Amino acid sequence: MELCDRYEKLKEKVINRRNYFDKFLLLLENHTTWLDSPASTRFHLAEERGLLRHGVGVAETLLRFREFLAPAITEESCAIVGLFHDVGKLGMPGKPLYLPNDNEWVIKNRGIKYKINPDVVAMGLAIRSLYLVTKYIPLTDAEAQAIAYHDGQYIDDNKIIAHKEEPLTLLLHWADYWTAHIYEEGRDKKIKDDGECKK
Repeated sequence: MELCDRYEKLKEKVINRRNYFDKFLLLLENHTTWLDSPASTRFHLAEERGLLRHGVGVAETLLRFREFLAPAITEESCAIVGLFHDVGKLGMPGKPLYLPNDNEWVIKNRGIKYKINPDVVAMGLAIRSLYLVTKYIPLTDAEAQAIAYHDGQYIDDNKIIAHKEEPLTLLLHWADYWTAHIYEEGRDKKIKDDGECKK
């Protein structure tokens, strides 16, 4: 299924907060780089539409995890935090965070295709994501925690909630990590059946 079709299918999961969600999407799709932003400057989907591809992938993975591990969490909640956990990577309306790198030497020798826009006020990406989402969509406490701390213990600042994570936070962290390191790197194709079980 094409990325745009997958994205539209995820939008359908949001029902109770649809008006808020649609207003946020109107802003994102018309006044930011949401639909074509890379997900990073160099490594993680540093390509056009990388951020959207990652958000869609994480939301889909999160919904799969939810089905088996935490069915009490709503699909709507998974769609919102999955799609928007990294929305801070687009910067701010009118101020994209990632700009095409105009230094050919850096692109060729270091592989850094994008650079950080110095006009964007510095803040942690998860905090910017939470800031942008909460301006438009009311979140539960668990959803706010999930977005703010989705990088897990890889980030020193996240240790404040160590062993106090809500189920949604853990599921989002696992979905983010699994999507980035298994699906996006193509490692899922290396997972194969080793043959029949021996008796």
